[in-house]
Amino acid sequence: MKQNKFPPGWDAERVKRVLVHYESQTEEEAVAEDEAAFEAADQTIMEVPTELVPKVRELIAKHRAA
Repeated sequence: MKQNKFPPGWDAERVKRVLVHYESQTEEEAVAEDEAAFEAADQTIMEVPTELVPKVRELIAKHRAA
């Protein structure tokens, strides 16, 4: 039997809570949540070529650890 691996800080219960959150949202709630993400002053949303995603994740992890 293959054991699931979760990122640091995540477990099966957290995954379940996230799924329940998104599966129970109305379309209007989902749109509002997406729009709020684009308006966050402390974050930037941008397109990244797929092949660069691992490097971007690595940089974010290093930044958080600092």
